[in-house]
Amino acid sequence: MSTAAYQMSQISAKNGTTLPHVAVLLCSYNGERFIREQLDSIEAQSHPNWKVWISDDGSSDQTLQILAEYRQRWGQDRLELVRGPAKGFAANFLSVVCRPEVQADYFSYADQDDVWDKDKLARAVQYLERLGRHAPALYCSRTSLIAEDGAPLGLSPLFTRKPDFRNALVQNVGGGNTMVFNAQARRILMKAGSDLGVVAHDWWTYLAISAAGGRIVYDPVPSLLYRQHGGNLIGSNQGLSARFNRVRLLMRGQLRRWIDANLSALRRIEDRLPPDHRAVLREFETVRAGGLIRRLVELKRCKAYRQTCAGNVGLFVAALFKKL
Repeated sequence: MSTAAYQMSQISAKNGTTLPHVAVLLCSYNGERFIREQLDSIEAQSHPNWKVWISDDGSSDQTLQILAEYRQRWGQDRLELVRGPAKGFAANFLSVVCRPEVQADYFSYADQDDVWDKDKLARAVQYLERLGRHAPALYCSRTSLIAEDGAPLGLSPLFTRKPDFRNALVQNVGGGNTMVFNAQARRILMKAGSDLGVVAHDWWTYLAISAAGGRIVYDPVPSLLYRQHGGNLIGSNQGLSARFNRVRLLMRGQLRRWIDANLSALRRIEDRLPPDHRAVLREFETVRAGGLIRRLVELKRCKAYRQTCAGNVGLFVAALFKKL
């Protein structure tokens, strides 16, 4: 959409002002079972000024036919379909967020099998508008978990510590399906590019925006129904078995490999980091590379943290055994 067309697409609110335009970035892959329900929940949003950009990663089921139906009904100004890179979900999301033709005031990731609350976009935009548009800002929230058939399963974990760069170095607090961010934040992601080796687009988004000094809003009120099923690439990560699995993967070096990829990506935007965050990054790199005593001393100095006591014990153990 050209700049002029984008400006013409602004929808006026009752008081005569224009409502912010939101680009919904939805990645699809063989999503025929649930994608209609997700699209219907987007269509029902109380915030009306949105356009869905769908990046399909090579679906071989009926997904493309379903999307064609919605595009015909909604019109091109509401739904645009593009081809994904076919390199996995993280690469797909990064590819669409970095597409220069996607223009908006705010950008919202969307999964193909969730169901959004009617006020999801309105609430996120309201939070972000309070912060202003002059600096990077990211909104994320808790989720309501549902089974494959829609039965309720409870809530995602409630995080109570402040989300910021020191937390983002070692943990992601925001599910990508809840994330909404402003144009300044999107510029940071575009500067880093889409050809990153990061494991998860949402952790990278949290890390990049917080690293650049962006404001992070964590909403404790759920904003969507997050479906848990066998096809989920990343689930809610709750329960005793999930905790044991995290410990096992930690000792196998998975966390260290993930952080390696995140830090490699972070170097592309290092010039956007404020001085205090550059100092934290140097200290954190020492935590990972120094001798035993140096690692533990620098861990305390850089103040990297996870959201729970158990998580911080795990962080200490990871530093102790050089698995961070």
